[in-house]
Amino acid sequence: MSRSEISVGQLGDIGTDEFRAAAHRAVDWIGEYLDTIRERPVLSQVAPGDVRRSLPTVPPEQGEALEAIIDDFERLVLPGITHWNHPRFFGYFGITGSTPGILAELLIAALNVNGMLWRTSPAATEVEEVACDWLRQAIGLPVGFSGVINDTASSSTLYALAAAREALPIGVRQHGMPAAHLRMYVSEEAHSSVEKAGIVLGVGQDNVVKISTDSAFRMDPDELEKAIARDRRAGHLRVAWVELQRQQATAGGQRPREPDRAVAAERAQLQDPRRSLHPREQMQQLSLRG
Repeated sequence: MSRSEISVGQLGDIGTDEFRAAAHRAVDWIGEYLDTIRERPVLSQVAPGDVRRSLPTVPPEQGEALEAIIDDFERLVLPGITHWNHPRFFGYFGITGSTPGILAELLIAALNVNGMLWRTSPAATEVEEVACDWLRQAIGLPVGFSGVINDTASSSTLYALAAAREALPIGVRQHGMPAAHLRMYVSEEAHSSVEKAGIVLGVGQDNVVKISTDSAFRMDPDELEKAIARDRRAGHLRVAWVELQRQQATAGGQRPREPDRAVAAERAQLQDPRRSLHPREQMQQLSLRG
């Protein structure tokens, strides 16, 4: 199809009439997909390389109509999809998608907001602040805690641990990493993003200390206490400790008993009250400030 056959609107983009027609088709396709998802295999049935071989090896010289692109989506992309929305999908973590979320993504894409400052879009800043405060209230955190919405749990882990490192009296922001060894204490069952955060933040894999757990995936408070005391005697500086939550271990795992969690938190807090990240904060994967 030649570019002259593609409608062009006033802003140089595809015309809104063509957009509306394609958008109606896409919304209808989504509705049909959600209605029939149980009939699809959970795991993609393609072999490695099948999707790549179905695509051109060089970029196109001319654009295509949106109708043709949607056809390609159904023909080329969809066979290579593992269906995370499927009711029999139990891998990794629970699906977070929803029909209101799909509509929200559509509106967000149209606005294309970059919320780096309040004035770049006041609503983006203030709606986020209110939504985070609603979440604070829902999970029982006290007044004074605040946060930001991040793109993934891994990013949230990194930001939370970066905030913990910033709280250390070593001036990393101004002077870079000190020669002193930093220490992070994590459950042996913790998500890989915690150790990766330690690598990115300059703590190093050797200084990510893994604490054993019991059959319910609860961190051993006695071992945590001993590890912290041993490292303090050796001159190490604690950045934070991170406890596993049941959702990271198994979808059917038991809820850690609060007394055990409270004992671990209290002991670690007594060691050094400025360096603990309370497990309830980590449970929601928030980057907290305040």
